[in-house]
Amino acid sequence: MVEDEPCIALISTRTLTAEGFQVDIAVNGEIALEMWRKKDYDLCVSDIRTPRMNGIELYRQLESECPEAVYKFIFTTGDMLSGNIKTFLEETGRPCLPKPFAPENLRAIVKTVLVAV
Repeated sequence: MVEDEPCIALISTRTLTAEGFQVDIAVNGEIALEMWRKKDYDLCVSDIRTPRMNGIELYRQLESECPEAVYKFIFTTGDMLSGNIKTFLEETGRPCLPKPFAPENLRAIVKTVLVAV
């Protein structure tokens, strides 16, 4: 999970570990990219707006390094209205969970994407 807001990261981690998932947290895309290079993850839940390297930049970098990784992305954002974010999400076709989100919505979208991967 790529999330720079500690409260959201904590709630998300508790929600997903309660479902039996192992969760690693990165506070930005730069750290997440290094983690991905060292471990084959089943899924990446990434906030679009993180410092240093945002979720879009992370997605683009992984798209070039590891093309199959793009099917493992779920995005989160509190900014569904910005033109560039809306265009990006439409272009990629990846699911996006708008913030704030309820734990049950996170569980549902994770399970749905994992079935499809």
